[in-house]
Parts: sequence; C-alpha cells; structure tokens
Amino acid sequence: MSSPAKATRPFEPGPAPGLNRHDFKQLVPNGIGDQYNAYPHSMIWYKGRLFVGTTRANLCMLKVSKMPTNLGEFWPVDCPDNLYELDMRAQIWSIDVQSGKHELVYTSPMIDARDGSLIPRDMGYRGMAVFQGESDAEPALYVSTYASAKGPGPLVLRSTDGVNFEPVSEYGLTGLPITTIRTLIPFNGWLFTAPTGVAGGSPNISKLPMVYASRDPSRGDWQVVNEPGFNDEENIVIFEMYAYEDYLYAGTGNLSGYQVWRTKAEGAPPFKWEKVLTRGAYRGSLNQGVVSFQGFKGALYIGSGIQNGGIDSYHGVGPAAPELVRFHPDSGDWDLIVGQARQTPRGFKKPISGYRPGFDNFFNGYFWRMAEHDGWIYMGTFDWSLMLRYANRDNWPAWFRRMAESVDVENIVHDQSGFDLYRSFDGENWLPVSTDGFDSPYNYGIRSLTSTPYGLCLGTANPFGPRVAVPNKRGGGWHYEHNPRGGLEIWCGHKDNEGNKQ
Repeated sequence: MSSPAKATRPFEPGPAPGLNRHDFKQLVPNGIGDQYNAYPHSMIWYKGRLFVGTTRANLCMLKVSKMPTNLGEFWPVDCPDNLYELDMRAQIWSIDVQSGKHELVYTSPMIDARDGSLIPRDMGYRGMAVFQGESDAEPALYVSTYASAKGPGPLVLRSTDGVNFEPVSEYGLTGLPITTIRTLIPFNGWLFTAPTGVAGGSPNISKLPMVYASRDPSRGDWQVVNEPGFNDEENIVIFEMYAYEDYLYAGTGNLSGYQVWRTKAEGAPPFKWEKVLTRGAYRGSLNQGVVSFQGFKGALYIGSGIQNGGIDSYHGVGPAAPELVRFHPDSGDWDLIVGQARQTPRGFKKPISGYRPGFDNFFNGYFWRMAEHDGWIYMGTFDWSLMLRYANRDNWPAWFRRMAESVDVENIVHDQSGFDLYRSFDGENWLPVSTDGFDSPYNYGIRSLTSTPYGLCLGTANPFGPRVAVPNKRGGGWHYEHNPRGGLEIWCGHKDNEGNKQ
C-alpha cells in the first residue's frame, strides 16, 4: 500500500535583499557644490528625475533668531553679524540619479522686506508633492516655502516642467500671519497642507493649528477642512500628515503628548475627523509631536520627537529619545515597536523590537523620515550628540552633567554622532544600516528619504559648513576651520552600487 502523498506548502519567496551601508553611493557632496546648502527639506521623484529643495545656513539663521538654544558663546559655524550678507536664497535642484549629474533649476527671487531691505522671498523649500488639480492638464510639481519673518509670508509654487516655477497662492497661503507652509499631501482629489511658524518664534509651532485643502491649488483655492486644533487648545500645531489606504492622517504637536486624527475627506468641508491616538500613545509629553508617518504592509508607522532636536528648552520638555508606534487602521489597536514599556488603557505595551527609545540611542532626537523601498521599511533619525561639543553646560541638568563628564563629551561625539539609518522587513525586527552618519559626525540627520525606480535616495541635514568650530588642541578655546564634509549630501542606495569608498 502506497503511503499518502505529503501536502506541500506553496513556495513563498523570501524578501528581496535589504540595503546595506556599502549599497549607498554618494551622488552629490558638500551642499551640491555650495556648503551653505544645509537642509534638503524636500525631495521627490518627478518626470524621471530627483528634485531637491534646500534651506541654507540653518545654524546662522538660528543664531539671529529669538529661539532659545542650549548653545554656548562660540557658535558651531562661522556666521556674519548680518545674516543677509550670506546668499540665503533657497534653491531647487534636479538630479539624474543614474549619472549623478545635477542642475540648479530654480533660485528664490529677491523682494523688498517690510523694513525696506532686500531679502530672499524664499528661505527654504519645505515640502513637495506631485498633484493634478482640476485646472492641471497633467500632474504638476507643487512646492511649499519657508519665508523670512521680515517678508510677507510663504507661498505655494507650481511647475509643470521641473524648470519653471510660479507662485499659485497668496503670501501666507491665504494671507495668514505665518512663516512656513510645511507639508503637502495629495489625497482623494484634494491637496492638503497645514501652515506652521510664527514671526520671531519657532518654525514648528503654529497659532493656527488648522488643515487647509484645495482641489485646484493652481488657482489658489484653499479652504479650512477641520475645527482649529481639532477642538483641543493643547494642540499647538498640526505638524505632519500622510495619506494611507482609505484615510488621511494628521499628527499634532501637543505638550501633553501628540494626537493622531484621520479623515476619509468625503463630502464637503469641513470633513469628519476621528481621533485614533492621544497623549503620545500614553507616553505623554516625551512624545510631544508626530514627526514622521509611513504606511507599510497594512499598518501605519508613527515616529515621534520633541521639537528643537529632542530638547524643548522653552517648554522644559526633554531631552528624551523618540518612539515608533504601529497603528492598525482596521482594528484601531496599536503596538509599541521602539520605546519605553508602560501600562496603557489598551493594556501593557512593551517594545516588540526589543529596542528602547531612539533604538537604544539617547541622542536620537527625532525619528525624522521613513520610506518603504523594495519590500523594506527604512527609518532615518536626527542625532544631536555633536551639539554637546558646543553646548552651554551651565544649562544642563545635574544628572546629565554628571553623565556627560564621566564619559567625556568628546568621547560621546566620537562614538555617537551622525544619523542612524535602520531597516526592517516585517516592522518588528530592525537592522542598522549606518549609525555614524555615513562616516560623518556632521551628517546629523536624514531629512529626506525617497524611493525611486533607481534606488532609495536620502538627503542629509548638515549645516556645518563652510567653516566649523573645532576645539583647540592646546590651551582650550576654539577656532574655525574649513569642513571637508560640510553641507547637505545626497546618497542613493541600490544593490548594483559599488558604494562610496571615501
């Protein structure tokens, strides 16, 4: 008698290989040839090319701002007394990912400031989206701007060829008293944004925590689509938005812990919104804001952070490292992936990955950008450990001073500085790709992360150029010297790359 045939399980191919450090090739170094290009605030794939919008000389802007800092008297980079002695005009670059050839396609014009001086109209390009509005014959590239507090406000720009960019909104979107239009998100036939920034204050706070939307942004037609702050006065900003499957999600900044809201954007505005997370997933103020979203394999991943790099000196929050939460859209339940174990109304939550906040790195201030690429989810961080070198130590809490002095600040900078990049195939088991900023302490964050047909491209936040402060080898004190790794960098990871051998 023959034995019964064994049941066979259908063949299930394993995951495509994830990217490792040696798979990333540097496309452009040193601020794309200008080390004052510090932040690649926006990045998108459009018409077969990678577009990058820059913000310039960020640390010099911080020096003249009224924002509180923990920095000492010797500033991290060499800045003129008058910020506008520098060319602060934001730029948009077009990059051929395969060859690395790049072209400056747009530079902010100059305008008259309220005090009669001449200033750049656009100090930075904070967001990009490809969207086809009702009047658009084809998908267009929309860009949101960051404006000087001396000017009339930020704008939305539009291009149909990636070369010519024209304003299509009023200053301040609709005449609002703001300095920044940050994110642009297409969803369900609408283009959404949320204005942030107040003159003389943080670009990440808003006195107008509202969501705006337009079906026809080329005509400047914007309308409010939520109740201000979602009817909660503790929501100080709507910081990040993301479209995933059937919903548009909005993450707030809140001193009691972030909130996450969602809408299907159906019918006429204002839309019906549902709160799905509150109180920073019950971590409270240490999850002050939603910094990043990413949909991945049926769930929404939410990265947190405390404004100003993980230390909100103005409100006395932090320092604390960020968490990663996974939200399940169908059930409304959520998992703690990276973070601090705790009791919640949905039961006891412990980090499924085994990592404590910040991937066990106390100096990671944000989970800044996420992207899905070739079946993997990637997470890039902001790491503030390099700033310890320049900090005013008199402002440190006693416990932190004891810790830093026992280890020595220069040892911390040597061992910790530079962004972290992690990847996961299932959202639970995470592997490090780099924990040293791609071999540079000055690459202190991944500000943009974009999947393209030719690989995963990332832009590093690096405001440490052209001349950076370094400690004197003898006698104490500081001096400025040229930084060979100063300025933002653009990298692209692909399995066919041989990597960058520098």
